[in-house]
Amino acid sequence: MPDNDQLEQYLKQYSCGFEKAQEVFPDQLQRARQVLPPEDLKDYIDGAAFLCKIGVGVEPSLVYLEEMPDIARHIGGAALKIISDYAYQLVRSPNKKALIPFLESLRSVCRRVDTLEDLQHYLEILDDFIKGTETVIHGHHSLYESPGLIPLLEHIPELIGKLTLAGIANFIAYGVRHYQASPEQQRDYFALKTPDARSIMQRERHGVLFKDIERQMDMLRTSLWDCELPFSTFATAFDQAKKPLPYLDDQLIAVPDLLDTYNGISAHNHYRAMLAHMMGHYHWSTQLMADNFAPHMQLFISTFEDARIEVLAMRRYPGLRGYFLPLHPVPPLGDCDAENMACLRYRATRLSRALIDPDFDPEDDVIADFRQQFQQIIANKGEASSTQDMQRLGSAYYVQTRVVSDSYPNVYFDHTEISYRDDNRYMWFHHEESDEPEDYTENEYQPDEANQDESGLPPRFYDEWDYLSESYRPDWVAVYERLQPSANPAKIDALLAKHAGLSKRLKRLVEMLKPQNKRRIRFQEEGEELDLDIALRAYIDYKIGATPDPRVNTSHITESRNISVMLLVDLSNSLNEKVAGTQQTLLELSQEALAIMAWTEEQLGDRFAIAGFHSDTRHEVLYHHIKGYSEHWSDEVKARIAAMEAAYSTRMGAAMRHAAHYLSAQPAEKKLLLVLTDGEPADIDVHDPRMLIEDAAMAVREIDQQGIYSYCINVDPRADAYVADIFGTHYTVIDHPERLPELLPQVFLALTK
Repeated sequence: MPDNDQLEQYLKQYSCGFEKAQEVFPDQLQRARQVLPPEDLKDYIDGAAFLCKIGVGVEPSLVYLEEMPDIARHIGGAALKIISDYAYQLVRSPNKKALIPFLESLRSVCRRVDTLEDLQHYLEILDDFIKGTETVIHGHHSLYESPGLIPLLEHIPELIGKLTLAGIANFIAYGVRHYQASPEQQRDYFALKTPDARSIMQRERHGVLFKDIERQMDMLRTSLWDCELPFSTFATAFDQAKKPLPYLDDQLIAVPDLLDTYNGISAHNHYRAMLAHMMGHYHWSTQLMADNFAPHMQLFISTFEDARIEVLAMRRYPGLRGYFLPLHPVPPLGDCDAENMACLRYRATRLSRALIDPDFDPEDDVIADFRQQFQQIIANKGEASSTQDMQRLGSAYYVQTRVVSDSYPNVYFDHTEISYRDDNRYMWFHHEESDEPEDYTENEYQPDEANQDESGLPPRFYDEWDYLSESYRPDWVAVYERLQPSANPAKIDALLAKHAGLSKRLKRLVEMLKPQNKRRIRFQEEGEELDLDIALRAYIDYKIGATPDPRVNTSHITESRNISVMLLVDLSNSLNEKVAGTQQTLLELSQEALAIMAWTEEQLGDRFAIAGFHSDTRHEVLYHHIKGYSEHWSDEVKARIAAMEAAYSTRMGAAMRHAAHYLSAQPAEKKLLLVLTDGEPADIDVHDPRMLIEDAAMAVREIDQQGIYSYCINVDPRADAYVADIFGTHYTVIDHPERLPELLPQVFLALTK
């Protein structure tokens, strides 16, 4: 402690009148003097005094006193003034409520920020965020706070632990850009509550994604381990109360979605070690009933079994030693206080290292003795050794080493996580179904029950293209499928009767388009006529005593059109408008056109499906199945067309991607996606009119890469302003919508002739 004169001098310099500040200042000063040189100590006291006098209470000064010594020691004394100046800048802005979260987040930030330049960069990122959200949302920078700033600062420790500063800048830029007009959604995004926040955070992380090397892992699994179980991944983007572990069961191999270099071992080799360990269980482990063993005993039995399969794996593939040992931690000897904490994991980890590494000195007689027993079993039995052998060793080791403190709640965890090992569910089973292991992590991107619509089907999520950032918004749009309800099919029969003349003309066109080419099929045992060449050869074989070929007939087939078609119909609210000069709405004209089109396709024999779509924000794009590929033109299909209703908006890109999902699965040489619409893509949650146009254009390009030809039939007189941007030259604009029933099938026939 400083002497009384020095303390009095420092207190005078601090000059903060709050009683709480006067109480804590001496202790904080003593700690600061131990880590800061005298010139920095002055800036430290001045900064704390300054924050005490800016009119927001004593707490900012207290936080500054506590946090800044370690930060200044790590980054440099100049950080003291930089932080106090930025704190004052916040107080003078509408965001003064964010001051305390800002100061409290600095410790986490400065664990990852090593230079003053990086600290300045971080503060510039916050400045850009504040200016962007304040100005764009409210238009009055000086009057309103940034709604997402406090949630962002509260979650900065999590973000800085996962992302670089560049990644955080990209994460923030995405949130500002896409939630600039929605304060509530902006708060949720920066509080990491929305699916796209998790997706963007995942995208900005560094490491190797499993999907990028899955093919290599497939080859290793099949060729080296003779296993056909599929891979599954689980997300590791967030810290969780119970961290998910790799696991193996009878149905799949679950691995983390992303790994980075660890202790000099690349992510590729980390995945290889993980796969080798689980394949060891797959080949050499048998099951034990977990109910027969206490949890502490299960830990040591699992430790011996994990070591056994790794030793066997290293015998088969010696190169694995270079993966397992660097990834296996070694808790320092004596690091666990056995009198005050549970040292189970500490003992298990040192035991494990001793079992797989003959060069490791455990400096423990009991571990050395059990290592010798373990090595004797492996030497005598090799791959014939069993899980039951390890069960006996593990049980005996626990009985011999257990102490009272094993049950203490304070458990030693440091240096005990063996990251490539699974959770051992493959070797344990439970008698009661309700006792199944629960360390199973649901895929965070799978929809839950709350996301299911009235049909019970979960949504399918699609990315959406953002032309401003030239990137996809991941899992942005939810598409819900529904079977179109039914109405009276007689309505459609009446419409077809109304167009009887058109039907006759179309029938003549259909007959002209039907394939006329005949192809002869030879070498048939039964057929339409005798194949003289083959019959003569068979007769000669018969005469010379050889076995004649009985396939002496021939038949003919007509070459068919090998085409699949999806007609995607815009069912947005604008279809309820009446067409000028008629008493019909666009919806009624669309029903007539669909009926005639479906009848035409039935005559041609093409694989043909009809679906309708409309949207109510990105959270609900409704996709109505009207006719399936396996269905024929029937009263059921007519009834669904008769029940069509128009509502909501036109989020075309997501609907096209979903339609292409079904069309791409059709076994056809040619695939056509025909889009019938009356307007440009739009939705009530999108304020930039170009956004959904550009997304639909990107969807067209994606579909084209799948070998699907897309074409638009548009009945909007103003379509020339946007339709070419989406479909290029693949479109027809019908200026007279009343002619839609006549022109739709004709356009289709022209496209497919």
